[in-house]
Amino acid sequence: MTTSRPVPKSERLFFYEMSPSDARHFYLLNADPEVVKYTGDPPFQSEKDARSFLENYGEYAESGFGRWAVKAIEEERFIGWCGLKRHKNGEVDLGFRLLKQEWNKGYATEASLACLKLAFETHRLSYVIGRAMQENKASLRVLEKIGMRFWKETDEDPHCALCFRIDNPSLSS
Repeated sequence: MTTSRPVPKSERLFFYEMSPSDARHFYLLNADPEVVKYTGDPPFQSEKDARSFLENYGEYAESGFGRWAVKAIEEERFIGWCGLKRHKNGEVDLGFRLLKQEWNKGYATEASLACLKLAFETHRLSYVIGRAMQENKASLRVLEKIGMRFWKETDEDPHCALCFRIDNPSLSS
């Protein structure tokens, strides 16, 4: 999909705006209980439900960014999503979700770093947060690898008890 909005870029990954044509990928991603175990998100009940979600996804128009679908460039295969989300309180959260067979390949870290670069250099955000359940050790490791540090515990969402944060390095002096 071609867009005039900027998308992240990285060496091994291709990012693009999610669209209804990705419904099957998103349905299969969320159908794996291990993938959604720590998210608090229920799996889509059908590919049709995934399509409906994608048809109504308005983050790109509202914020100028969102969660991007991610493919591995080498084999042009869908591996998951990664991106930014503006919450009602104005904070911007970095999130990621990958197919289980793509875990432990460094993709979550690479995709997250690309999204942070876009957040700070293009959108000039002052900081970005990352949230994960305490039991989700793999996601917590990714947040730490990309330079986020523990900020606070939150009870806003029982599925995201730990909140990490990284400040825009070009704005801190």
